[in-house]
Amino acid sequence: MLLLGLLSCCISFILAEELTFELPDNERMCFYEEIDKGQKTTVEFQVVEGGNYDCDLEIKSPSGKSLYKDIKKQFDSFTWTTDAKGEYEICFSNEFSTFTHKVVYFDFQVGEEKPLRPGMEQVSAMTLMETSAVTIHESLKEIEDYQTHHRLRESHGRAFAEELNMRVLLRSAVELVLVILTALVQVFTLRRFFSDKRNRGTS
Repeated sequence: MLLLGLLSCCISFILAEELTFELPDNERMCFYEEIDKGQKTTVEFQVVEGGNYDCDLEIKSPSGKSLYKDIKKQFDSFTWTTDAKGEYEICFSNEFSTFTHKVVYFDFQVGEEKPLRPGMEQVSAMTLMETSAVTIHESLKEIEDYQTHHRLRESHGRAFAEELNMRVLLRSAVELVLVILTALVQVFTLRRFFSDKRNRGTS
């Protein structure tokens, strides 16, 4: 039970750093995080829905210096070590899009992962239970990464399928309207043709 408790705490700690949010068109959304100096930090993101599945991303240091900036990216990952303590800014932008909003997933990690139990970071021989706990923990981390990856692929595929379905429905509706209009024009033309012949016969 203690082992399962330790693993569940670590898993919840990792999940708390993931976020999926909606980025409206012509909008810029920023997130802020207070980080100590010398911390290894990673930002990973992917646009899972909307338009061409792209957005702009800029990361700034507390001094306002741009650490990372790229435009119209579908996904990317950036890792750096903080050189100063302060509030770091992570901004996603969809200002270039006029009509389509986006759904963005991003994972934000700061610092090295904490050990499963205090004292395990020291270089010493681990017991069989500690070794098993570390092995299980690493396996669960890999499973979680695979689940996140497949969740994003499923969301991307579902959005594409729904968009394709909407296009097929619109095309079918347009074709139906054209068929009805063509039939009405043909009926009107035939009635007019026979009406003209009848008028000529009576004259």
